[in-house]
Amino acid sequence: MRSFLKIFLASFLALVVFVVVFFFFIAGYVSSFARNPEEEIGSRAVLVLDLGTSFAEKAANDPLAAFSDTRYNTPGVYDVIRMIRYAKTDSAIRGIYIKANANGNGLGTTEEIRNALLDFKKSGKFIFAYGDVIPLKAYYAASIADKIYCNPKGGVEWKGLTSSSPYLKGSLDKLEIQPEIFYAGKFKSATEPLRADKMSDANRLQLTEILGDIFNHILDQSARARNQDSSLLRRCVDEQLVQTAGDAVKYKLVDGLKYNDQVLEEIAGKIKSESVTQINFVPLGKYFEAVKTKFKGSGKDRIALIYAEGTITGGKESRNEIGQDAYRQLIRKARLDQDTRAIVLRINSGGGSALVSENLWRELTLAKKEKPVVISFGDVSASGGYYVSCNADSIFADPMTITGSIGVFSMLFNTQTFFRNKLGVTFDGVHTAKQPDAVTMYQPLTDLQKKFMQNDVDSIYHDFTSRVADGRHTSREYIDSIGQGRIWSGQKALQLGLIDRIGGVQDALDCAARLAKLKTYRLREYPEPENWLDLLLNSYTESVKAKTIREDLGEQGARWYQMMSDYQSMAGTPQTRLPFEFSLIP
Repeated sequence: MRSFLKIFLASFLALVVFVVVFFFFIAGYVSSFARNPEEEIGSRAVLVLDLGTSFAEKAANDPLAAFSDTRYNTPGVYDVIRMIRYAKTDSAIRGIYIKANANGNGLGTTEEIRNALLDFKKSGKFIFAYGDVIPLKAYYAASIADKIYCNPKGGVEWKGLTSSSPYLKGSLDKLEIQPEIFYAGKFKSATEPLRADKMSDANRLQLTEILGDIFNHILDQSARARNQDSSLLRRCVDEQLVQTAGDAVKYKLVDGLKYNDQVLEEIAGKIKSESVTQINFVPLGKYFEAVKTKFKGSGKDRIALIYAEGTITGGKESRNEIGQDAYRQLIRKARLDQDTRAIVLRINSGGGSALVSENLWRELTLAKKEKPVVISFGDVSASGGYYVSCNADSIFADPMTITGSIGVFSMLFNTQTFFRNKLGVTFDGVHTAKQPDAVTMYQPLTDLQKKFMQNDVDSIYHDFTSRVADGRHTSREYIDSIGQGRIWSGQKALQLGLIDRIGGVQDALDCAARLAKLKTYRLREYPEPENWLDLLLNSYTESVKAKTIREDLGEQGARWYQMMSDYQSMAGTPQTRLPFEFSLIP
């Protein structure tokens, strides 16, 4: 009886908690409709662009946002572009204030936001930027501002770019774990940290060249925006001349040294406001709620804009993944919809499963036979991300997009010695064939199995290069010469013929409209929002998991955890995937 009462009371308490949470959720959800963000903006508004916000390709649809401090969801990359463009002619918006303490976005996203800000300046409205300490990537976005200020005790981190990776071979040797690695492409360095203790010459060459391309672009465009000599800005980096806030003023990286309140007072004077309190500083999320209905377009004809972001995997869609089942259905739906006259795929992915990449390539190829298919690359569209896209009618990329990486690898781990010597565990079994069919991590591969796996990788690489050659109307031999797993910047990819034009998602949409001969159209964006209950559960579960990992391991440890999880998920499956990420110093 006592046991029954315990179970009953626990169940009853859980039910009460659920009802209370559900009630507050519904209250917050209803209140979000009750408020009118457009009326809240007023006539003396300044749009606030916080570069520290990480913008995903698609707007967040977090049901818990109503309970957060901001109360608004984070808009997507294209939403930010559209808002800045709309603000250009919105009489309520007097100017833009950029918070430049950090930049949580990739290089391609930064480029597109910066281009939108450049276009905004044509309106004659002001752009002010401020940061206590302004990192290089944030500075690049803010360099177009009419005025840039930093804290008198802060400065500008005017330093270079770097790309680095931990090498794990020594650890695996100590653990007596042997990676079995097969790859096609001398630059395909995804598995290099497992098979070497330092960077290979080929990898060092490709990283040096691509970082050089990107850094030269940042220097040239920053110099142009600041009416500076790019050679002087380079010397400031090479000789580390910018050490203090005063140095940033001396070399004209900023216009002056002020505290944040002083900058806000200058903005108040700019719009002839008596005090800062009379200005409505409007966050992007709030502005998005106010103006998002303006972006739908008009007419019966539609263009489908499909956002694809994350690792290419089998199965259903999940956050930060391009799931095979979900995206095949999305592409097929857009293809079969008679009102959809063109498809734009916005892809931000370093690749993933080779087989899934092939299947998504197939879906886009089928769609291309019926209507225009245009691709817009985000921060990264490499390896499997490029595989999926290579047969499109037109491909757009930003100058600093990371693309290429046309190569394949496959791997698994032989843990037999580890289990035997470290744990005292051995494995044994029987099989019906002369050669064991199953490839497991508990025994070394036979010579025949190794040959099979390498042949499989080589075959996929041949198919990959053939697909690209057909899509780009060139020879497989040429694609092989610029492939080999090598990565390129968007600007270099244009020169090599891997893309058609430099431009962002809006340029891709304009191209799709021209190919479909549309003067007006409605935009249909995919994936469509999930139902609120799934969103609530997924948001809570994922946020708790991510927070726990960060708290236990720290930011760097969380990155290592993700890397090892990725390696585990890749085991035994051929991959067309980018091996590393770019980071900035500091």
